Amino acid sequence: MSDLMKVSSNPHIRSKVTTGNIMFCVILALLPAAVFGIYNFGIPALVLILVTVASAVLSETIFNKICKKKNTISDLSAIVTGLLLALNLPPRAPWWIGVIGGAFAIIVVKMLFGGLGQNFMNPALGARCFLLISFTSIMTNFECDGYTGATPLAALKAGENVDTMSMIIGKTAGTIGETSMIAILIGACILLFAGAIDLKIPFSYLGSFVVFLVLFSGHGFSPAYISAQLAGGGLMLGAFFMATDYVTRPITKRGQYVYGIILGILTGIFRIYGASAEGVSYAIILGNLLVPLIERVTIPKSFGKGGEKA
Repeated sequence: MSDLMKVSSNPHIRSKVTTGNIMFCVILALLPAAVFGIYNFGIPALVLILVTVASAVLSETIFNKICKKKNTISDLSAIVTGLLLALNLPPRAPWWIGVIGGAFAIIVVKMLFGGLGQNFMNPALGARCFLLISFTSIMTNFECDGYTGATPLAALKAGENVDTMSMIIGKTAGTIGETSMIAILIGACILLFAGAIDLKIPFSYLGSFVVFLVLFSGHGFSPAYISAQLAGGGLMLGAFFMATDYVTRPITKRGQYVYGIILGILTGIFRIYGASAEGVSYAIILGNLLVPLIERVTIPKSFGKGGEKA
């Protein structure tokens, strides 16, 4: 009888799904974009991916060693962070950019705030924004063999015509993992079928972004313009792989819809009115900072006195 009275600390509902299982699924889902990026940009892209992932893993190992903490590499989150960051880097960026970015993502954004589950923003995007501010010329140089000139989004912002089908396939300039909409959507399907994510955030994000374009872009309901905006830049990669990050997204259902709508509006503002043609990274980072407020206003009320009636 005494054993029945013992209550452990929360959570009381447990699942056989582990962090390692989820992260492994994310790695598999990122492989189509990574493989296409290597095919599209060649050996330099492969080297940058390997260096960035190695930097993230080594940074977490060394940090845990110095702080005498349990080694957390087995949860695979450092690999996911390194891979996501690498896919957000220009293919001809020097190798040391990956080293600095991987170390910043793990040590500054993740481990100094307590490790996995405690970081207040997505580590990969935090590192990318840091690199954009610190090494702007390197991070905005997308010229490589076969691709010269502005990216499709920059050309679109300048009022030029773009080849939307090339953007969907991925035969365009851009970061390693953002060019192929098809490869990203294949990875998104893997996450959806595995139950690692759902469509609340991606659909509310993309839907609100499209509405913003129709109302404020000056192009009205132009299928060609909207499809080019959806296929260009890091929008799809951000919507399915970074906005859905378990740690930095709201936990409430209503909050996830609100979060997605905020991301769509912010991305629209940055792309239409900002100096840069992109805006996904900054939109998600700002959205991460708003998550505590979003959860506060969307948390369900308790039943009973002072709460909602059944």
